Amino acid sequence: MTLAQLPALVLGPLQGRSDAEWEHGPPGKWTPAQIVEHLALGLNLSAETFRSRRNHAPMSRRLRTPAERVARLFIFGFRWFPPGRKAPERATPAPNVTRAAAEAHFLAGIEAWDQVDRALLPERRANLFVKHPRMGDLTVEEWMRFHVIHARHHARQIRERVGA
Repeated sequence: MTLAQLPALVLGPLQGRSDAEWEHGPPGKWTPAQIVEHLALGLNLSAETFRSRRNHAPMSRRLRTPAERVARLFIFGFRWFPPGRKAPERATPAPNVTRAAAEAHFLAGIEAWDQVDRALLPERRANLFVKHPRMGDLTVEEWMRFHVIHARHHARQIRERVGA
């Protein structure tokens, strides 16, 4: 699966749903709109950081901490996110996100990553990094992989919320 396929994965189950279905969730849980916004925040923040580093001198990956190695194994190896983990503050959606705002922001994040892909690959494949809050320094391609795995995780939650 590629980033270009994420709109179908994430937004597909919400196709034809009312704004109320997008904006209502179980008590204490995110609404589908908040989930889409959470994904959008991650996509946009990581893409923006890579774009800002486009002309950065070649970098080397920092050594991963033991916790970062474990997180990498869970996420990249098992494609599993341990329950009960809170999203980083910068990727936490506002409480009253609307359908329109979340959807537009998510699609802008997909477009931003299309631009990152075209601008940085293959030339900066192995020498440009952005720190992931749980897994440490990741390359462009590793971030793309993360976003696909992360979107699959949250797409399941969206399907549960809307009964798809």
